[in-house]
Amino acid sequence: MNFLSEQAIFEFIDSALAEDVGNGDHSTLASVPADAINKAQLLVKDEGVLAGVALSEMIFSRVDPDLRMEILIPDGIRVKPKDVAFKVHGRARSILTGERLVLNCMQRMSGIATLTTTYNELIRDTGCKLLDTRKTTPNFRLPEKWAVAIGGGVNHRFGLYDMIILKDNHIDFAGGIKQAIESTKNYLQKHSLSLKIEVETRSLKEVEEVLNVGGIDRIMLDNMSPQLMKEAVALIARKFETEASGGINESTIRSYALTGVDYISCGALTHSFRSLDLSLKAF
Repeated sequence: MNFLSEQAIFEFIDSALAEDVGNGDHSTLASVPADAINKAQLLVKDEGVLAGVALSEMIFSRVDPDLRMEILIPDGIRVKPKDVAFKVHGRARSILTGERLVLNCMQRMSGIATLTTTYNELIRDTGCKLLDTRKTTPNFRLPEKWAVAIGGGVNHRFGLYDMIILKDNHIDFAGGIKQAIESTKNYLQKHSLSLKIEVETRSLKEVEEVLNVGGIDRIMLDNMSPQLMKEAVALIARKFETEASGGINESTIRSYALTGVDYISCGALTHSFRSLDLSLKAF
């Protein structure tokens, strides 16, 4: 997870705090004494897989380095109602200022981690790996992809810059599969870039075209039936990695994993999850 550098995480936190706090948390500043010291705990009110605890510790530290968190349940653990994930102690004003960002991140991350775990359990015995996609919330991609990893998924490319995926529109605009691949190879050589190349295909004919051109790393099999995908995997014969994509959900994922593909990418992990119900309460 190269995207999880300390700098990137702090940049995300600072941007999110600037959005929420602006020129001051006036509700807190107006009502809570500056010298008040208090404690709060993260209460679980739902069932699922916890995610965002490590990020929450960094958020509180960024708000106030003197805040102290006692972690009782770490990321990746299944939780149930009435569980206490952590306790935080320090300036009451600081706890309140960081509260909403912590909850926003943890509720969404826990929902994603829970759904990812559910999908993963359906294909665990097949050898197929579950990937996320770029179908994420703008400016919230870092915690969403972090949550996928906590849930046992594998992060696909983080952005447009760290891998090349030639999708249907790229291919159509380029004039065809051969033109798109050859132009991409020339581009990478010209700019001294070392990026993996993945090509999306929509039929066995397009798979054959990619195989004839070669020089790529992975073939995406998009919106194919499991039977057609099984034929495509046999045709590719492990010359390149294979990835299933296109509307795959909880009821169909196992049938696709059994086709022999190496990866299954699911946008649903980050756009169709249900947030976990969590709250931060003084005690």
